[in-house]
Amino acid sequence: MSTTHHALTDTFSRIERESLAGEILGASVRFPASPALRNPVAGTLVDESLSTFTVRLAGSSRTVRVPKAGLEGTIALPSGELPLRGDTLRVRPEDRTKRLLAGGSRRHS
Repeated sequence: MSTTHHALTDTFSRIERESLAGEILGASVRFPASPALRNPVAGTLVDESLSTFTVRLAGSSRTVRVPKAGLEGTIALPSGELPLRGDTLRVRPEDRTKRLLAGGSRRHS
């Protein structure tokens, strides 16, 4: 099993894994200023890639791309507000569900 899989399954509780494995686009997010992020960001998650989140800023149509590396904040999902740690979600969005719920990052040849 890969280190990435262990990081995903060991870092989150079962409820957090199940919540984050679902659709997270459209959720409200908050990231305070930190060494990874110069200014705080709050708004709606509108896109995700392997290494970034794109957030539409609250009260604006402007979007900002936020690197996942070193990022810590919160995400509001139907199951409640959860911690959001970018380093543990540095996977392709299409692989997130599989890695959080179905046993990891095994490659098929």
